Amino acid sequence: MKRTAIVYDPFHTHHTYPHHPENHRRVEETWALLQEDSILKHLIQVPSSPAPREAILRVHTPEYLERLEYVALTGGGHLDGDTYVTADSYEAALRAAGGLLNVTGRVLRGEADNAFALVRPPGHHALVNQGMGFCLLANVAIAARWAQDQFGVDRVLIVDFDVHHGNGTQDVFYADPSVLFFSTHQFPYYPGTGAAGERGAGPGVGTTVNVPLPPGVGDAGYLEAFRRILMPVARRFRPELILLSAGFDAHWQDPLAGMRLSIAGYAQLTAVVMELAEELCQGRLVAVLEGGYNLEVLAHNVLSSLRLLRGEADAVSDPFGPAPGAEREVAPLLEQLRRLHRLEDPPFYAIPH
Repeated sequence: MKRTAIVYDPFHTHHTYPHHPENHRRVEETWALLQEDSILKHLIQVPSSPAPREAILRVHTPEYLERLEYVALTGGGHLDGDTYVTADSYEAALRAAGGLLNVTGRVLRGEADNAFALVRPPGHHALVNQGMGFCLLANVAIAARWAQDQFGVDRVLIVDFDVHHGNGTQDVFYADPSVLFFSTHQFPYYPGTGAAGERGAGPGVGTTVNVPLPPGVGDAGYLEAFRRILMPVARRFRPELILLSAGFDAHWQDPLAGMRLSIAGYAQLTAVVMELAEELCQGRLVAVLEGGYNLEVLAHNVLSSLRLLRGEADAVSDPFGPAPGAEREVAPLLEQLRRLHRLEDPPFYAIPH
C-alpha cells in the first residue's frame, strides 16, 4: 500500500455563508464519511498551519493580501457577487494554503508517497490581485511555487479536472515554462476563459493546455481526453511533481454544471494521473480540493480518491452510478487539440538522453 497523507482543519468550517453552495458542510460531511469508513486510521494525518506570508506573496500582491485581511478584520463582506469573506475567512484561507504546503512537503521529503488536502476555501479562480469564483487564495499555485522555491523542483504539472476553468492558476503561470497547466472544463461556462487557443505567452507558449468540453461529456470523453492529450503532453514535459486541482463538480448530479462524470469516472481520471506520477516523478502526487457541491457526491469522491491513492483494490465508493442516457462525442475536438499541440504520431519531439 502507498503511504498517503491527508490534511484537514476543522477551522475551515468557520468560513461559511448562509445558503451559499460553497459552505462549511462540504468538508464537514466529507470528513464524517471518512470517519465512518475508518480509512483515516490508514492515512498519515498531517496538522494544518497558516501558510507563510512570503509563500503567498510569491503568487499574490501585498495589496490584495492586505485588502483580504482588512475585509475579514472589519467583519467580512463580498469580493464579488459570488465570493464572500467572513471574519474568519482570512485565517481559513491561510490554513487552506498552509495545509496544502504541509502535505506537499511530506511528499517532497519522502515521508509520504502522495497526499490529499481536504481544505477550503478553494483556490483555482483566485487571481494575483483579486479573489473570485468562491476562491480567496490560489492554493495550488502557491504550492507549485513553494515546491520550486523550497525543494528545488524544476518542473511542476498542474492537472485541473474541476468543471470550471482554473483561470487563476492559468494566469499565474501563463508565461512560465516551468509549470505546465492542463485543464478539462465545461465551455463556454464560468469564468469564460479556457479556450483551446489559450496556450501560454512568451517563453510559456505550449505549457498551458486547455481542453474546453461542451456540456454533456461524461466518463468516456473525459478519459479519452486524459489519455490522448494529457498523457503525451505530460511525458513531453517530464514533471518532477504533479499537483491535482480536484474539483468534483463535473459529476452528473452536481447542481452547478452540466457534465456527466460519475464517481467511477473520476477515479479513472485520478488513476491516469497516478500512472503518470509513477512513470515520471516517483509517484509524487498531491491533490487539493476545489469544487463539488452535491455533498454526498463530494464525500464519496474524496473517499474513492483516498482509497485509490493508497492503492486499494476496491477503491470506488459510488452509490449513484453512471449518468443516464448518452454522452457527447468528443473525438473530433480531441483531434483538433492534438494538432494544435503538435501531438500527431509520430511525435515531433525527442526526449534528450
